[in-house]
Amino acid sequence: MTNRIAPERVADHVSALAEEIESAIVLDERFLETVLTAVLADGHVLLEDVPGTGKTITAESIATAMGLSFSRIQFTPDLLPADITGSNVYNDHDGSFEFRKGPVFANVLLADEINRAPPKTQSALLEAMQERQVTVDGTTYDLPTPFFVIATQNPVEQEGTFELPEAQLDRFLVKSAIGYPDRDGERELLFRRLDRYASAPSVTQTIDRETAAALRTAPEAVSVDDDLVDYVVDLSRATREDERVDTGVSPRGTQRLLEASRAAAAFRGRDYLVPDDIKRVAEPTLAHRLVLSTEARVNRVAERAVIQDVLDTVDVPRDASAPEA
Repeated sequence: MTNRIAPERVADHVSALAEEIESAIVLDERFLETVLTAVLADGHVLLEDVPGTGKTITAESIATAMGLSFSRIQFTPDLLPADITGSNVYNDHDGSFEFRKGPVFANVLLADEINRAPPKTQSALLEAMQERQVTVDGTTYDLPTPFFVIATQNPVEQEGTFELPEAQLDRFLVKSAIGYPDRDGERELLFRRLDRYASAPSVTQTIDRETAAALRTAPEAVSVDDDLVDYVVDLSRATREDERVDTGVSPRGTQRLLEASRAAAAFRGRDYLVPDDIKRVAEPTLAHRLVLSTEARVNRVAERAVIQDVLDTVDVPRDASAPEA
């Protein structure tokens, strides 16, 4: 059974993780916070960015700093579901079949360029992401604990790619992007390269596997005022009423917003939720769940802009505050 960590202790752990990761990689602080919040919320992350921005090394560094096993799958058009989950292999010695695990059996799975594989292969991840298990030839195998997916996709190259369907996008807790560093950040990147002999930066383990698993239960101890539950519901419902949106946030998305918000509170060492926690995670948690109308797409309306407008128009609870001591 996983030991629980009080939210007030979570801040120390995630701060140490962030500091160690940032010692090796130049990352935007808000981006790293979004990814680590998703990790705390027991969710999966989708990164949409151009090549060379550090997506792979970021995923690997998170796994190393948390003392977790890491696996990478390069998605290609000829990738088969069995290449992800594993398959039964015939044993010549005793004439039996034995299950050979695929790369999905890792704590942290990097699904690189996930939109390059056909839908059938993409769907092989669905059960793993939702149920933390895979089924091969009628037999179910549990995945390691903790387990989370960091998937990447290239927003520029569309030839030879398969757009992720809404059902699969909904499985990702957050969608974010690393982006280009500013000039000082890119300069720092070069100086760090000059200071080491290896081409890739190294990260030191900061916590162990048991602590990593326990961190992902910490948000469950964050209390939520009834007014804030209403606020989360109102935000999701407002996306469905926006004329620029054909399909708004689903009930699952509403639940994910609450989970991410509680994780954001635990990230800051609090055992109670405040409106700013919800606002902080609303865009990366909700934007990728929207299906815009044809007119909105023609006018190049951004999903994140819709979420920002919703945040600006939905009334924030004024009485929600810390519980009395």
